[in-house]
Amino acid sequence: MPPQITSAFGRITTSVREFTVAQRTLALIGVAVLAVALIGLSAWLSRPQFSPLYTDLAPADASAIVDQLTAQGVAYELTNGGATILVPSDSVYDMRLKIAASGMSPTSEGGYSLLDSMGMSSSEFQQDVTYKRALEGEIGKTVSAMAGVETATVKLAMPEESVFVSTKADPTASVFIKTKSGAVLNDDQVQSIVHLVSASVEGMKTTDVAVIDSTGTVLSAVGSGTAASGANKQTLAYEERVAASIQSMLDPILGVGKAVVTVTADLDYDTTERTQETFNATEGVPALTERSTLEEYTGTNSAATGVLGPDNIAVPDGEDGDGAYRNETAESNNAVDKLTEHTVAAPGTVRRQSVSVAVDQQAAAAINMTDLQAMVSSAAGIDAERGDVVTVARMAFDTSSASAAQSALDAAAAVDAAAAKAKTIQTLVIAGGVLLALVLLAIMLGRRRRPKADPRESLDLGELSLVDDALALSAAALDSATIVELPELPSGPSPEQLQIERKRADVVTLVDEQPEQVAELLREWMDTRSNA
Repeated sequence: MPPQITSAFGRITTSVREFTVAQRTLALIGVAVLAVALIGLSAWLSRPQFSPLYTDLAPADASAIVDQLTAQGVAYELTNGGATILVPSDSVYDMRLKIAASGMSPTSEGGYSLLDSMGMSSSEFQQDVTYKRALEGEIGKTVSAMAGVETATVKLAMPEESVFVSTKADPTASVFIKTKSGAVLNDDQVQSIVHLVSASVEGMKTTDVAVIDSTGTVLSAVGSGTAASGANKQTLAYEERVAASIQSMLDPILGVGKAVVTVTADLDYDTTERTQETFNATEGVPALTERSTLEEYTGTNSAATGVLGPDNIAVPDGEDGDGAYRNETAESNNAVDKLTEHTVAAPGTVRRQSVSVAVDQQAAAAINMTDLQAMVSSAAGIDAERGDVVTVARMAFDTSSASAAQSALDAAAAVDAAAAKAKTIQTLVIAGGVLLALVLLAIMLGRRRRPKADPRESLDLGELSLVDDALALSAAALDSATIVELPELPSGPSPEQLQIERKRADVVTLVDEQPEQVAELLREWMDTRSNA
């Protein structure tokens, strides 16, 4: 191996040997985490990318396609509850073509694609049935695309055409809905399904569509439809709008919670159509055509000469006289203006409404009730001719429940405030503990990373006379193997002795912290004295 690589490995090995047990443990954990990350990254990069082959499949279609993928050995994944099939991205278009060639493509089942396979020799009955199946399939696909609907099946009952108009029946439809897990169809969605189906079939009314879900609940019945629920919603919305308008007027006058408003409305949802034609002749305009005829005759009237009958019947004698005839006719075709008016009354008009307002007695003590009732009538749009009724009454309100509710709210707010305060204190304590731990860790790391100072630089060699004396005594004791008697200590320490004690304590501390360097320093001093 090259010397550069050998030296690099040597430095790394030396550095690793100098690690402590904790540092070696952290290094091993880091190497293990890095190895796991590399293995996971390589597995993810080597994993094939999947793309959707088909989405929103029926269970039968998904099962057939999965069987074919398994037979051809193509990897796949199922998502969205088995309704979506994923295959490798490079096999998506190839598999679509193969599945379509096998005739199992879900897009080829039902709908107008049934008409493509119809032969020229098909009978009229087959054509009608196939067209009805195609229409059912197309409507079912459209309904299935709605949010919350998993599958939809549509059945149409289309009567045969007849020359007798009076006996002709209207077409009807039934829609079976299977919703997705946890989904519930609201009234607006049911109305959308009803209108979609009725608009897709010629001559079908919205009241001729029945919608049933998978639990057997009738969402829309034939004959009634969802008009009742829609009417109720519109009525409720109208009542709430009028009540909110009155309440917004009373709150600034009486105060919030000092008035209660109730509105009951009767709305007309019948659709009325009226056609009216009016003919008016304009004065001063000459007639378009005029025609007159006159018949006049004059002459004598002769008596009858005889009467048919038996011979023995006597005939009265007639008398002669003058005869005259006159017939005059006049016909005039005047210019006439024609006005045709076609009126359609939209549903939702108000037949009658009643407004009831209860006012707190204390709040309305200084208010004229007549003026207040007039203001309520104007805000609600009361029409006396229509039969609308307005009632404004002053009465004492029961505020015990409101007081209890307010007390409960105050207590709950106090508990929430205390809990929030305790949580804040707990968070601050935890944050303080974490911060203190980080500071201590930083101090410890700083001490470990701080380079060790040379004892010869930290000590003043000129002040280490005590160390020199100790070394001299040690050398003499080693040479003579005798014990040197120490002088008797004075009764009290002098300032010089205190200074010497402090220096001795510093030397002891230095020996405890850096024993190896102090020993080396002592050996150097001993070698220097022995050479001297």
